[in-house]
Amino acid sequence: MSGEVIRVASIPSAHPYVEHLGDPAGDRVHRLPDPLPAVADPLPGQWWPPVMLEPEWVRDHPADFDVMHLHFGFDAASPDRLRQWVAALRATRKPLVFTVHDLVNPHFADPGTHLAALDVLVPAADAVLTLTAGAAAEIGARWGRHAMVVPHPHVVPLDRLRTPADRPGTGAGRFVVGLSAKNLRANIDPVPLLAALLPALPGLPGVHLEVDVHREVMDPSRTDPRAVAFRALVAEHHDHPRFSVIPHDRYSDEELFAHLEALDLSVLPYRFGTHSGWLEACVDLGTAVLVPDTGHYAGQHGHPTYRFPGGRGVGGTDLVERVTAVQDGRVDARPPRPDRLDQRRRVAATHRQVYDGVLAATSG
Repeated sequence: MSGEVIRVASIPSAHPYVEHLGDPAGDRVHRLPDPLPAVADPLPGQWWPPVMLEPEWVRDHPADFDVMHLHFGFDAASPDRLRQWVAALRATRKPLVFTVHDLVNPHFADPGTHLAALDVLVPAADAVLTLTAGAAAEIGARWGRHAMVVPHPHVVPLDRLRTPADRPGTGAGRFVVGLSAKNLRANIDPVPLLAALLPALPGLPGVHLEVDVHREVMDPSRTDPRAVAFRALVAEHHDHPRFSVIPHDRYSDEELFAHLEALDLSVLPYRFGTHSGWLEACVDLGTAVLVPDTGHYAGQHGHPTYRFPGGRGVGGTDLVERVTAVQDGRVDARPPRPDRLDQRRRVAATHRQVYDGVLAATSG
C-alpha cells in the first residue's frame, strides 16, 4: 500500500484532534467526512451516534474505505452492537485502528459501560494507539495489548500559537486563576476546589479566582444536586472582591482561546479522567496549568499535579500550596512546549506507518 492513497473511515472526522493528524503540507491519507445522520435537518454541532459505527454502514460501504480508525463517539453503542460492528469489519477484511483517548469516560460517573466497550474494542483492534506512556501501561496491564504512544497534537491552529512572552497578560500584581466548570459533566467537580481556594484567598495576595460556567448550570430550573451545590457556593461568596463567576454560552474556538490567554493559571477541575484537549490548548497558548493527581494528565507534558479532594489519585500536593508555588515561581506550570509543526509532521508520519502496517497484515 506504500505510496498509494489510504482512505480512512475516521470516527469522528470533524474534530480538532483528528483534523490535526494529517501533515500540514498534505499526505496520502484521506479521511472520509462524517456521514450525516438519518434525521431531518440535524442541528449544526449537535452530536449523533456516528453513522460509520453501524455494522450496516460497514457492510454497505466496503469499497469506500481502506482502514477504520475509531477515536471516540461510541458512548451509545452497547457491547453487543460493537461486537457486530467488529464482525462486519472482519467480514469485509477491513482493519481496525483504535486510539484509546479515554480509559475512563469523563461524561459518566459509572465507568462500567465504558470499560465494557473497551473490553470489546481493545482486544479486537489490529493496532492500538494512545496518548501517554501511563495510559499505554494501563492498556498493557488490563488487556495484554501493546499500545503505541502518539502524543496529542496541537489544538490551537499553528498560526494562532502563543508563547508566555507574547500573551496579553493580566496586569502587574494580578494573578488570575481559572477553573472551568463548563456544563458540570460527570468528571468536572469545581465545588471541592472552590471550597479549598476561597477561604485561602486572604493569604494569596493578588490572586483573583475566576470560574466560567455554561449558563444552563446557573438556571434554577436545573435541579440536579451538583448544579444546586455549585450555585449555593457561588451565592455564598458572590460579594467576594477577588472571586468572579462568568456564565456564558458554549465558547466558540476564538472565544475559548481568548479566555485561556486571559488566565495566568488554569486549574483542571477533573475528579477523574484520562487525557485532556483543554490542557493541550493551554500549552498552545502559553497558559500555565495545574492538573489533578488522577488519570494521565501529567503524562501529556509533565505539568505539576495537585491532590484532588476525595479524588481517585494516589497522592499529590495540596491545591493551595501548589497555586502559591506557581504564583511565586517555585513551581513551573508551563513545561516546554514541543515544536508543534515538527510534532504534527511526526504524528502524521506515524499514522501513515500504522495504516500501512495494518493493511499489509490484513492483505497478507
